[in-house]
Amino acid sequence: MSDTPTPLSDWIGRQEVAHDRIAATPVKALNATLDHAAMDVVDGSALPPLWHWLYFLPLHRQSDIGADGHAKRGGFLPPVALPRRMWAGSQFEFRSPVRVGDSVERTSTIANVTEKEGRTGKLVFVKVRHELRCNGATDPAIVEFHDIVYREAKQPGDVEPPPLPSPQDAVWQREIVPDDVLLFRYSALTFNGHRIHYDRKYVTEVEGYPGLIVHGPLIATLLMDLVRRQMPGAEVASFSFKAVRPTFDLHAFKVNGAPQADGKTVRLWAQDHDGWLTMDAVATVR
Repeated sequence: MSDTPTPLSDWIGRQEVAHDRIAATPVKALNATLDHAAMDVVDGSALPPLWHWLYFLPLHRQSDIGADGHAKRGGFLPPVALPRRMWAGSQFEFRSPVRVGDSVERTSTIANVTEKEGRTGKLVFVKVRHELRCNGATDPAIVEFHDIVYREAKQPGDVEPPPLPSPQDAVWQREIVPDDVLLFRYSALTFNGHRIHYDRKYVTEVEGYPGLIVHGPLIATLLMDLVRRQMPGAEVASFSFKAVRPTFDLHAFKVNGAPQADGKTVRLWAQDHDGWLTMDAVATVR
């Protein structure tokens, strides 16, 4: 037998199929977490964009959880040995509504695995394609690409990429205070055990960050929620975001939007307290 490790590229094409039912309680809970007034949620209520993340939760056994709070490496995702894992971005097509009461099948496929060398060492990028189908439908209601980046442990003297200034032409803007309770509630709703979001000792002493990290998906959800607040009748057709810079719980941050002249495109972004760009995004509406 050979002791040569299996190339990570061998994971490309692997699939995983999961099933869930869209229940009402998670919808009510996220609605409260985002500070909306109570809403009626009944069978047939359509999920706002990105709220499908409340389902298909990672139900790993406690004994299968690693030191960082994530599941131990292996299984469906390739067994990348690098210790730091972050959600780098996503792209979505919202083709038809997902509704409370729906029985949903999610087919996940490893679309690509790329290994690179960055300024702080090795990087591995994994792209996963998710397709959600409701009630036995042939065509997916949502197509999502999820970009994951794995990095080496932070070392003394590591130089982070220079920050980028955020745009200054916001038409919509909302300030968010990322306190411990908001981060805890979102971690609980998404059953996210990653310790960088709630364990201050771990995130500062082991991973070397200055504070708790605000979930990238939470910031993306807040950007989509900004569209929902400002264009309540609009139907989102597509959305994509890229995480540019970590956001920490040490200061308030802002989510911003600027509708474009075509009437269908909305530029969205998040910025930290110093005005640096932390997430860049774009949505299209029907």
